[in-house]
Amino acid sequence: MTDDVDLGLAHLRVARPTDALEAVVRFYRDGLGLDLLYEFRDHDGFDGVMLGRKGAGYHLEFTRKAGHRTGKAPTEDNLLVFYLPDRVEWQAAMDRLLCQGHRPVASFNPYWDNHGKTFADPDGYRVVLQNAAWPA
Repeated sequence: MTDDVDLGLAHLRVARPTDALEAVVRFYRDGLGLDLLYEFRDHDGFDGVMLGRKGAGYHLEFTRKAGHRTGKAPTEDNLLVFYLPDRVEWQAAMDRLLCQGHRPVASFNPYWDNHGKTFADPDGYRVVLQNAAWPA
């Protein structure tokens, strides 16, 4: 096929439901320092927010539907990993989470504890702040 699509140029949205929309927003916005890019209320019964960085190639979407329960993360190995090679920026990200009352948790895969810290969001999904560069 000659019409190859370059997904590397696509904008990535990671979307998931939550029962704790306000707490999740506080974790990712106030704790991780992401920007609130967009929010909506009662769109076909859904409320939601999109968080990320303006101009970045990704954003996170969290939604809630009234009367529908989504539950917690299915495992301790459901991860979002942020590679932060600059030690000062990595420490600042950690400090924001700590100031919000979030404490690191042991990683299910001990690899992530070698150069990073793992935090659980209000739904139990894990976020790794990795003090390393992504090997390009």
